[in-house]
Amino acid sequence: MKKYTVTGMSCAACQARVEKAVGKLPGVTSCSVSLLTNSLIVEGDASETAIQEAVEKAGYGFVSEDGQGNTNHSQNGNDGSTSKNHRGQASFSDQETAALKKRFLHSLLFLVLLMSLSMGPMLFRISLPGVLRYPGILALTEMLLAIIVMLINKKFFTSGFSALFHLSPNMDSLVALGSSASFLYSLGVLYGINYYLELGNPEMAHHIGHHLYFETAAMIPTLITFGKMLESVSKGRTTSALQGLMNLSPKTAVVLRDGVESTVPIEEVEVNDTFLVKPGEQIPVDGIVLSGRTAVDESALTGESIPVDKEEGAKLSAGTLNRSGFITGRALRVGKDTSLSQIIEMVSNAAATKAPISRIADKISAVFVPFVMGVALLTFFIVLGSGAEFSSALSRGVAVLVISCPCALGLATPVAIMVGNGVGAKNGILFKTASSLEEAGKIEILALDKTGTLTNGSPIVTDISPVKEEKREALLQLAVSIEKNSEHPLAKAIEAYGEEHHISPYPVEDFQAMTGHGVSASYQGERLFACSEGYVREHFPVEEGFLERLDSLSKEGKTNLFFVKGEEVLGAISVADSLKEDAKDAIAELKKQGIFTVMLTGDRKSTAEAIAKEAGVDLVVSEVLPDGKEEVIKKLQAYGKVAMVGDGINDAVALTRADLGIAIGAGTDVAIDAADIVLMKSKVLDIPRSIRLSRATIRNIHENLFWAFFYNVICIPLAAGFYSAVFHWNFEMNPMVGALAMSLSSVTVCLNALRLNLFSVKEAKGDKKRGIGEEKKEELLAEFSATGTVLMNQKENINDQNKKQEEKRMEKKMNITGMMCGHCEARVKKALEAVEGVDHAEVSHESGTATVFLKKEVDNATLKAAVEKEDYVVTNIE
Repeated sequence: MKKYTVTGMSCAACQARVEKAVGKLPGVTSCSVSLLTNSLIVEGDASETAIQEAVEKAGYGFVSEDGQGNTNHSQNGNDGSTSKNHRGQASFSDQETAALKKRFLHSLLFLVLLMSLSMGPMLFRISLPGVLRYPGILALTEMLLAIIVMLINKKFFTSGFSALFHLSPNMDSLVALGSSASFLYSLGVLYGINYYLELGNPEMAHHIGHHLYFETAAMIPTLITFGKMLESVSKGRTTSALQGLMNLSPKTAVVLRDGVESTVPIEEVEVNDTFLVKPGEQIPVDGIVLSGRTAVDESALTGESIPVDKEEGAKLSAGTLNRSGFITGRALRVGKDTSLSQIIEMVSNAAATKAPISRIADKISAVFVPFVMGVALLTFFIVLGSGAEFSSALSRGVAVLVISCPCALGLATPVAIMVGNGVGAKNGILFKTASSLEEAGKIEILALDKTGTLTNGSPIVTDISPVKEEKREALLQLAVSIEKNSEHPLAKAIEAYGEEHHISPYPVEDFQAMTGHGVSASYQGERLFACSEGYVREHFPVEEGFLERLDSLSKEGKTNLFFVKGEEVLGAISVADSLKEDAKDAIAELKKQGIFTVMLTGDRKSTAEAIAKEAGVDLVVSEVLPDGKEEVIKKLQAYGKVAMVGDGINDAVALTRADLGIAIGAGTDVAIDAADIVLMKSKVLDIPRSIRLSRATIRNIHENLFWAFFYNVICIPLAAGFYSAVFHWNFEMNPMVGALAMSLSSVTVCLNALRLNLFSVKEAKGDKKRGIGEEKKEELLAEFSATGTVLMNQKENINDQNKKQEEKRMEKKMNITGMMCGHCEARVKKALEAVEGVDHAEVSHESGTATVFLKKEVDNATLKAAVEKEDYVVTNIE
């Protein structure tokens, strides 16, 4: 994707013209032009030179990514509403409002003088100086004042007539034609005044002097400039969120090189540099804390108002604010690679792209201005042919030209998209494109990964179960002491629990790993064990009642680790990946929005069902490999629009396959790159919030488009006199009133878009259900009943035919010893499913079994060899 700046665009017709010119170049697969940001995004292998030539041939200026190019067609005398900052990023600072304000005030000054001469004596009985009482001198003075105003606003005339010359008339063309027609007609009247004065007929000269339209010629560009100024202010506010992000970019950094502190420009900071940050200063680049402790305000990036504690080894992000302590850090990512720069680039690109909904306006915009010019010309001849005076016919034609507003059509979508993106960015929700912002509101089915998305992604201790309560402390101390030496993820959970509860481990010796069973060690001549239930049953005396108490924990998806001292079983500690605290609320909100929720995971069935039941999802598909997730997404797409939420490398394919990919911000770079939406706070609640914001933005776009179409459909016939002819109204549209209406039309669109800034993404009261419907829901549940667990309807929707087909499939049951946790299950499952002919396998360490479903016959020796290669023992195959 290549991004450029186009200058000189003034309305939707300009936008359509540039898109058409660039879009037909060889090698261009797609292009998008934004009137709001003056940007051009091109995909394909067309050269920059060819793109520049196409833009300039269409009559507009071109600026490349590095800031080079021709800007002779600059809008409003500058390079448009965007520029490049010192790091090459687009800057959305309001650069045109000041220039427009100055132009308007100068125009207004001379317009007031002109109006006082032309209208003052008649409306306010102002007495003119003696010399101006002569019709010829008065008309000449009015002409000079009109010329001054037209020169002040020469941009409309140079741009408008240039566009006409290139056969691509735009809004400026309408203004230029309307003003020029009034001026030229008045110039003819001026010659008539002098003619009658020469003939000695001052009465006739005075009479035709009332038909001068110099004030109209000056009023039209002045009012349009006024409207452009208001529009510029409104547009500037729509980009305020993005500009606020850009303003966060630090300009300098304090680095430590060879023991010497120095302040350098941010561009000179290099990877692995040591930087210093005092309280109240911004973090200059992405890095990690080397020394010190502090609290960092990350609200600018994540929307979280509560500062985050940072200590040695913690990650730091550029643009965040150091609230309290003094810290030193090591730079990991600098320049365009920092999280802040990537967020700015992401939001900027989203603002520059187009939402599919804008296609209707684009098609109309391409023919809108020529159509208006045709209507104006037709109006002129019809009014003239009806017997009206030439001046009246001209007034009607000019009114049609200046009341039509192609700007409103061009701004209807991009201003809402820009504000919506800004609201999202403030709340830690990043939409990569305008299309993703639109599509999020249309989602009907949501597939969620389990680990790291619905759950926290790391096991924690959930239950302490001593055989006897008085042995509780001994159980905990033994567990922490022996697991401190293990690298197993479950052991790390117990070690973390010990640190949190200040449990002091005692030194163990002769630490040994028992493959597939656990670990053992010695302390004061006594052997200690951390092992599986199967190993305990086989080697140590244990009460059956105690084991039965633990069954309920196993059914909740928790892994029970048993601890033995000598020959005495002290008890068990249960470990599980916990559900995120906001997951249940998020699923509830999604259901309120009508979204059907599916959990996809590679975990074993019992664990997946326990998590899914707690979260409240409608369907869970467990024991599915990464490519299997893609297949599930493809099946779901047959029932509606599907979004996939994930955080890992194994989710990237599914994220790409789905209609919309949503990445959890704390996930891997691969997942974030593959996704269309990034949730910076890694909160599950941000999923329904992103959908809610999308729906509100699309609703705002519909309102804008309705206003833009409604305004033009109503006002153009009004200016042409259509309603007066049909309903016999005694009304004639003054061109100056038309110019004012045109000016305020595009401002209305911008102001309506700004209402989105008041929208709360957290407020769920206004949510409406928009889903796949009950009939499709039942079909979906029936299809997945054989491979997934239906939680929504408690099995009553299960398709009996699918069950019978499943029973007919070839399967083998294997008894395996040595498995002690979910990770062991995953290893065995992966080994079996790698065997040619195996469709899938269901493995349970609790029962010590594996059920293998076959696509074709596979001999027992092959299956046994695959399992025993992973250091587990196969005792039987049925």
